[in-house]
Amino acid sequence: MDGSQGAERSHLVSEDGKNSKTVLCQRCGSKVLCPGMAVFAEKELFLPSMRKKNSLSSTEGSVDGDTLTAHWLVDDMFIFENVGFTNDVGRIKYLICADCEIGPIGWHCLDDKTSYYIALERVTHE
Repeated sequence: MDGSQGAERSHLVSEDGKNSKTVLCQRCGSKVLCPGMAVFAEKELFLPSMRKKNSLSSTEGSVDGDTLTAHWLVDDMFIFENVGFTNDVGRIKYLICADCEIGPIGWHCLDDKTSYYIALERVTHE
């Protein structure tokens, strides 16, 4: 992690490790999370490149995307203001914007009912 990323992150994470700003969809500005509702977590997760929902669940062969490590972690799907889920891709459901259906902005494993991850790089903060 370079210095600018760490400095930028300090504005987003409160002293108790939660999101200090509203989390919004990069594409349409729809509210995903209110301030103070998620904790900052570092976990390596692979997310396919951003696209519309209908092309996310029909993944053929190898997938281009990014391995991201900085996430907002939520332990209950009802904490989200506005999020949708793709059909299952193996044991994974990808999180998308419920309004414009662009994603994935996050990741959820069906084996863990209390971990929903939103990638900091896939959302904006206000």
